[in-house]
Amino acid sequence: MSILHPIDWIVIAAYFGLILGIVLWVMKKQKKTSDGYFLAGRELGWFIIGASIFASNIGSEHLVGLASSGATDGVAMAHYELHAWCLLVLGWVMVPFYMRSRVFTMPEFLERRFSPTSRTVLSVISLVAYILTKIAVGIFAGGIVFSVLLPDLNLWGLDSFWVGSFLVVVITGLYTIAGGMKAVAYTEAIQTVILIIGSALVTFFGLQALGGWSELRAIVPSDMFNLWKPIVPAGMESTWAPIREPGVMAWYFNDNYPWIGMLICAPVIGLWYWCTDQYIVQRVLTAPNETEARRGSIAAAFFKLLPVFIFIIPGIICYALAISGKMPGFNELLIGADGKIIRDNAQQAFPLMVANVLPIGIRGIVVAGLLAALMSSLAGAFNACATLFTIDFYQRLKPGISQERLVWVGRIATGVMVIIGLLWIPVIRGGRGLYDYLQGMQSYLAPPIFVVFFFGVFNKRLNAKGCLWALTTGFILGLFRLAVDTPVKLMKGFQYDTGSFLWIVNNIFFQYYSMIILVVSAIVMVVVSYMSEAPDYQKISGLTYATKTEEDKRKTRASWTTSDVVLSGLVVVLILAAYLYFVG
Repeated sequence: MSILHPIDWIVIAAYFGLILGIVLWVMKKQKKTSDGYFLAGRELGWFIIGASIFASNIGSEHLVGLASSGATDGVAMAHYELHAWCLLVLGWVMVPFYMRSRVFTMPEFLERRFSPTSRTVLSVISLVAYILTKIAVGIFAGGIVFSVLLPDLNLWGLDSFWVGSFLVVVITGLYTIAGGMKAVAYTEAIQTVILIIGSALVTFFGLQALGGWSELRAIVPSDMFNLWKPIVPAGMESTWAPIREPGVMAWYFNDNYPWIGMLICAPVIGLWYWCTDQYIVQRVLTAPNETEARRGSIAAAFFKLLPVFIFIIPGIICYALAISGKMPGFNELLIGADGKIIRDNAQQAFPLMVANVLPIGIRGIVVAGLLAALMSSLAGAFNACATLFTIDFYQRLKPGISQERLVWVGRIATGVMVIIGLLWIPVIRGGRGLYDYLQGMQSYLAPPIFVVFFFGVFNKRLNAKGCLWALTTGFILGLFRLAVDTPVKLMKGFQYDTGSFLWIVNNIFFQYYSMIILVVSAIVMVVVSYMSEAPDYQKISGLTYATKTEEDKRKTRASWTTSDVVLSGLVVVLILAAYLYFVG
């Protein structure tokens, strides 16, 4: 039985009508070239860019996974959401290099800086990452939402989870394939507005049902409002030995987001994601110039401050409603016999709030917001995958191919990625939680990419051999951890022998393992580069700080004003205020 009223369905239908209208309008104006299809003709303004970045980021892992994390771990994951400052690094540090190079993809930039081989390796890593994270997680979250909102839906022998997964994929895939990057960007701008309004209403009505913010603070343990978790859980003895038993734990086994991991590892993941990942940076590349690209990044930074309050807080409210007994059915579903929240069920926190807290009509707006987030996240992944495969692989194999053929190949590539993503869903279902799965996966793949981009921009001496060895070494280390983790997630009851090497690897907190990959990749890149020949500095002119020309410097300085600096400073002040408030 659906929890949606006919009025809610009318609101949802209006949303889809709006999306359809935008796609049809874009298709009429679309240039039938690779530049027009993959980068919207490089003519988007700063607001569309900023909103598109935000909508692409705020997808399934936030609506389903981040609220779930709020219900189980409080504001611990807010560290990732307060990485709005990383968008300032994108706008002020990396954008000038990207805009000067006029590239389509991040691997293409790596080719300009290092070598064609580096480009190929990063393209492979990126495609694997999108299949294992954005596409698979987006499909999975669509199923979670439908299983809560339409629990009795059953078609062709498939339950509501699988029906929802397929519907989200098909609808999103159709408008992405038809309209290209411009359709994705414009629909994401509309989706951002719907998403923010809808999610804010969940927070508002949730607090109203609970009795207000002060009641929330009174019901929920103060630790859930503390960003800075201890290196080992309270009451546990820390040890260097690989032990996990009552009263004592190896500090590197603590998976409750200890402060040292959040302080050191999380920013590395953030800088990789916001400053070097095709999925995000492709939106910046659609700008006509440095000014619009930077301002789009600043606008996205302001949007990025919101998830703490419109996703994490609703998760905490859901937990408070469960333990207080103020919402019938929440306690039985979310709280186990031991009085602790059931992590698997916590993934339903946000849809539960939508289904039970919101009034008729408002519920339709929020469901539209849910669908908007799911679709925008998937649309971004589809378009990024199509761009990477078509530009970095197919076009290089067929250099004389027509523009129309390139667009057609990109559409076929998208369909293949969707099928592979569907096959990976069972692994996600076995994980600790949607957001945990995503952060763990990204933590294994991000460090070597972070190293080659940022080290490459700041140190002109680093060369193609160092880049290739760093990427390959880091990728192998990440795949090794994934290979160790997957049987535990996929096979019920599977465990490694306690104390064995693989048991230790599997139990190391993913952020700490990520730091191992980071350090090894950095050492490999520096050592290999300095043991081999220096790069040709003429070929990398304008691609590092040390090789910028005076003309490059002049153009960059002319691209920003005092207001850009002031607004960037305001983002930093707001982030610091959040860190000072959420201390328990």
